[in-house]
Amino acid sequence: MAKPLARIAAVQLGFILIILIILARAAQLQLVQGDRWAEHARRQRTERAILPARRGGLYDRNGVPLAITQEYYHVGIAPNELADRAAARRLVSRQLGIPASLLAKDLRSGKRWIYYHGPFTATEVQPLRRTEGIHLSRYFQRFYPSRALARPIIGGLSPDQPRGAAGMELSLDSILTGQPGEAVLLKDRAGRRYDSPARLVREPVPGNDVILTLDAELQEIAERGLDDALSAMRAAGGDVVFLDPINGELLALASRQAGRTGFSSSRASTFTDPFEPGSTAKLFTAAALLVHGRVDSNDAVFAEGGTWRMPINRSGRTRVITDAHRTVGNLTLSRAIQVSSNVALAKFSLRLAPEEQFEMLRDFGFGTPTGAEFPSESRGRLALPDTWQPMYTRASMAMGYEVGVTPVQLAAAYGAIANDGLLLTPTLVREIRNSRGEVIYRHDPEPVRQVVSPVIARRLREYLRSAAGEGGTGEEAQLANYTLLGKTGTAVRFHSGRYVPGEYTASFAALFPADDPQLVVIVKIDNPRGDYYGGVTAAPVTRTMLQQALASRRVAIDRSRLASAEGPAQERRTVSVAAQTPRVVVSWPHRAPDSPVARRPVPGVEGRNVREAALALHREGFRVSLRGLGKVSRTTPPAGETAPPGTTVVVWAE
Repeated sequence: MAKPLARIAAVQLGFILIILIILARAAQLQLVQGDRWAEHARRQRTERAILPARRGGLYDRNGVPLAITQEYYHVGIAPNELADRAAARRLVSRQLGIPASLLAKDLRSGKRWIYYHGPFTATEVQPLRRTEGIHLSRYFQRFYPSRALARPIIGGLSPDQPRGAAGMELSLDSILTGQPGEAVLLKDRAGRRYDSPARLVREPVPGNDVILTLDAELQEIAERGLDDALSAMRAAGGDVVFLDPINGELLALASRQAGRTGFSSSRASTFTDPFEPGSTAKLFTAAALLVHGRVDSNDAVFAEGGTWRMPINRSGRTRVITDAHRTVGNLTLSRAIQVSSNVALAKFSLRLAPEEQFEMLRDFGFGTPTGAEFPSESRGRLALPDTWQPMYTRASMAMGYEVGVTPVQLAAAYGAIANDGLLLTPTLVREIRNSRGEVIYRHDPEPVRQVVSPVIARRLREYLRSAAGEGGTGEEAQLANYTLLGKTGTAVRFHSGRYVPGEYTASFAALFPADDPQLVVIVKIDNPRGDYYGGVTAAPVTRTMLQQALASRRVAIDRSRLASAEGPAQERRTVSVAAQTPRVVVSWPHRAPDSPVARRPVPGVEGRNVREAALALHREGFRVSLRGLGKVSRTTPPAGETAPPGTTVVVWAE
C-alpha cells in the first residue's frame, strides 16, 4: 500500500508544483511585467501617426506669395483590405495616371503593401479618400513661387527638416511653424486598419501667415536695375534699399555679389556687409554742427583750392585732404555739402569734440543693429571716441571714413531726416495672420529716438536739395517731373583691414519726392570700372529705378501725395523755409520764369505694354494717365504731336 500512496503523493506534489509555477508565472506576467506586455499588445493593436502641420506662408504687402507650403500625398494600397480590386484598380489608374497593367501586376504579386511615392496633389487623391484599402500619407513641401526674387531676404529651410535655416524663414520660424497633430489608428490581428469610436485624433494647427513689408514689383525693379548697372559698370557687386520713412517699412532690398558665373545674391549684404559711406555721411556731421550751434548760415571756411595739408600733431606732421570737385574761395556748410568738399567738412568738424561727433553718429543708429527682424544683422563699425586720433579721426568721420554702416542703417538714418528728425526701427513684418485669416499682429511705427529737431531736419533736407540740384554732385539723379533730395558718396574701399588704392565704393542716398518724402533710396556700387564717382554711377541708377516705379501702378507710392507735393504745397513750404535762411532755393531742373517752354514730340508707344509705355513717356517729361491694361493701342495726344513737358498723356490699352 505504501507504493500507491507514494505515487499519489508524488502526483499531488507535482500538480502543486505545476500550479505554483503557473501562479508564479501569472504573477510575473500580471504584476511584474504587466505594463510591458500591455504596451506590447497595444502596439500590435494600434498605430500612432504624427500629422504634420502646414507651415505658414510669406507674402508681400499686396498678397503676392513669396514662400508657400503645398500639400502632397504618397499612396499606399493594402490588397487584403480591398473590397473590389477591379474597381479600385480602375479608380487608382484614372486618378494617379498609373498604367492599369502595372497596377494589376502589383495586386497579383502577393505583396501585403503596395507603395506609390508620387508625389500626388490633393486634387488627384481626393476621390481615393473614402476607398477602403487605399491609404494616403500627407506631407508638405516648401515652394517659392517668385523663384529668386528677394531670396536672400526670404531665406530657406534646412534640407533635413522643415525648419528655417536662413533669412526670414529663420527669424520667423516660431511664428510660421504650426503644431503637429497626432492620430491613433486601430488594427486587427491581420494588421488591417479600421475605424472605431476609440480612435484618438488631435488635429494639426497650421502655422501663421506673415505679410511682409516688401513690395514684389518694387523689389523686381530694384533687382533688375542693380543687375543692369553692375553689368554696365563691370562692378564687383552692389546693394539697393527702398524704405518708407514715415513708418520704417522696408519696401525692397536687393543685393548682388560678383562670382565666377556672373552676379549672385548669395547673402543679404544690405544687412550683413558694412561699408564706409563716404560723402553720404557728411550730413550727419552737419547735423552735429547745427545741434551744438557751432555754425550758422553765414559761417564759411577757406576751400584751400581743393587741397589742404591738415596738421595732425604738434610735431608738424600733416595729412593731405583733397576735393574731387575743386572750388576756390570760402564755402558755407550748405555750399560745402552741395559740392561735397572734403576740405570744408574736415575744417568744420574741428569745431566739434570727438564725443559730440560720436554721439550724433550713434544717435542716427550707427554702430548698433537697427532692430529689423533679420538674423545675423551687422552692427556696423563705430569706434568709441577715447580710441580716436583726435585730429585725424574727426576729419575722417566727417568725410565718411573710419565708420562702417550697412545700407539698411544708412537708409534708416536718412529716413530720420525725412521724418522730421525721428529715427524709426526698420521693419520687414507688416502683419501676422492666423490660419483663419484673422490679423493677430499689425506693425505700428516704432520710434527709437528724436535725433534732431524738426527745424534742423528741415535744414538738412535743404542741404540735400542743393546737393541734388543744379550745380550739386547728385544732379544726375533728378527726374523730369518730380524733384528729389539726395547726396552722393565716393570712398576708397576698405577691404581685409586696409584701404585698396584704385578701388572705390560709389553710393547715393535719396529722399523722394523732395517735399513730403515717401521713399528713402540707397544705392551702393562696389568698385565700378571707369567712372567711379557716386554722382555718375549710383545717382543715375536711382533715377532709372524711380522712373520705373512711377510707371508701375502697383508700387507703394501714393500718387495723390505726389500731386500735392508738386503743387501749391511745395511752393508754400519752399517759401517758409527760405524765409528762415538767406539762401535762394530753386527746384531742379531750373527753369527761368520768363523763358519759353520747349515743346517735345509725344513718343510712339503703340504695341508696348503699359509699363514700358509709361516709362518711355516719363523719360520724355510727360505725365501719364492709364486707361485699361495690356498692350497700348493709342495715346492722347497721339504719337508725334508736340506738347510741353509735364503734359498728361492718356494711354489707352487693351
